[in-house]
Amino acid sequence: MGLHIPTGLAFEEWEKAGRQLSGLLNSSSWWLGDWLVYGKDHYQDRYERGIRAAGLQYQTLRNYAWVSRRFELHRRRPALSFQHHAELASLPADEQESWLDRTERMKWSTKQLRNAIRAQREGTSEQSDAVAATRRLAVPDNRLQWWHKAAAQAGTELGEWVMATLDAAADQVLKEADGQPPLA
Repeated sequence: MGLHIPTGLAFEEWEKAGRQLSGLLNSSSWWLGDWLVYGKDHYQDRYERGIRAAGLQYQTLRNYAWVSRRFELHRRRPALSFQHHAELASLPADEQESWLDRTERMKWSTKQLRNAIRAQREGTSEQSDAVAATRRLAVPDNRLQWWHKAAAQAGTELGEWVMATLDAAADQVLKEADGQPPLA
């Protein structure tokens, strides 16, 4: 009913465990979806009993099955999560492939994918590509943790904190270069 984590576990080992657990969670969504599709196809008269026996929410399983049906095994991208695929499941297959390609190439989170789809529908897709590309920055883990702590201390999200901090630093540098006093 829980996960026992040994005292003194190194950060790298803890991080590795998180990646493995995440992979299991992602896989289990596909497994449950495929399981339900099989049940519906082979046991039409009894598969609802199987669903009840699994003890999971019917709507959740239906969503898993719907996504699984929309993405046959050979079309699923291991580098992307089940949720990435779920975001695209309502689209025609050719559009799904195009979005999957872009998502892999840009290394988008599901939120970034959702925003890019929304931007394209609103006619601003070129702008969303440029914004997504400029958001990627390689940062050592220890610095990222430090920045998260500072952002939390400031009571803001990391992205907002980074933008405000960089804006303030840019203002100071540019004003000093122009011989003007920086903003207070």
